[in-house]
Amino acid sequence: MKLGVFSPVLADMNLSDALAFLHKAGAEQMELGCGGFPGTAHADINELYKSKTAIEKVNEAFKKNEMSISALSVHGNVIHPVKAIAEKATNELIYAIKTAKKLGCDRVVTFSGCAGDKKSEYPNWITCPWPNDFSELLQWQWDEVLIPYWKNIAHIAEDEGVKVCLEMHPGFMVYGVESMLKLRNAAGNSIGANLDPSHLIWQGVNIADAVRALGDAIFFFHAKDTDVNRTNTNVNGVLDTKSYADVLHRSWVFRTVGYGNGDWRAIISALASVGYTGAISIEHEDSLMPPKEGLLKAIKYLKEIIISENNTVAAWWI
Repeated sequence: MKLGVFSPVLADMNLSDALAFLHKAGAEQMELGCGGFPGTAHADINELYKSKTAIEKVNEAFKKNEMSISALSVHGNVIHPVKAIAEKATNELIYAIKTAKKLGCDRVVTFSGCAGDKKSEYPNWITCPWPNDFSELLQWQWDEVLIPYWKNIAHIAEDEGVKVCLEMHPGFMVYGVESMLKLRNAAGNSIGANLDPSHLIWQGVNIADAVRALGDAIFFFHAKDTDVNRTNTNVNGVLDTKSYADVLHRSWVFRTVGYGNGDWRAIISALASVGYTGAISIEHEDSLMPPKEGLLKAIKYLKEIIISENNTVAAWWI
């Protein structure tokens, strides 16, 4: 496993300075946000796709700072019911798939997307089967929108030798293990998971168990924690639409690794047990800590517990 950082946390720094900061802090990789929700502070996939010079500039910055790119991230809603939004996200996704190997990586991270209905201008995330309208809409979303879309993307990714890593995130149609494996089985093995524990912890998921259930479908990993406020959830449950800044009253908030409910030694061990040797990419979104402070704490914490060389193939002491 290699320790990396998802780039938006350092959006106030240019790419070279951000890489120098991470290298000095002990990180080995950067997950490069270059479109969609992560923004384009350090790179723009629309430029990288079209410009050899832009690619050379990025590659040189990584080489200079002795860092590598773990993945390109273009999180967006590729099946948004507003055609222009979906097209922009799709273009960025395809550009990233076709550009990744030129930047020395073979991973692209995004969301599954969330469809609307046949007339909607807004996504509709279905979370219960009744009234029956919900079940009918959910089946339409999967059969007519989600699966056909991702079958097509899977073919493109397979042709490019790239793996697409879908972040399981509430609000999108792939939001947990079951929905992830359902889509992967339908679309093909070029589609896999970006496992971010923070989005599963508040849903009540045991992350080590989720890792074992996903197995080799895990293509990427975000290191982010969540703290569930038991006092508030005992009254209001886990569904919460209040601002992430309202720490005292929310049912849960994102935290820096080690400050939430994640059992990180168990999580890292479970990853090793299923043969995961990829990036451990820190995503810092903590309402209680400034970006650099939280990031440095996460790097220090994870450096002590990640498993650099997977030893599951040889019980050397026998």
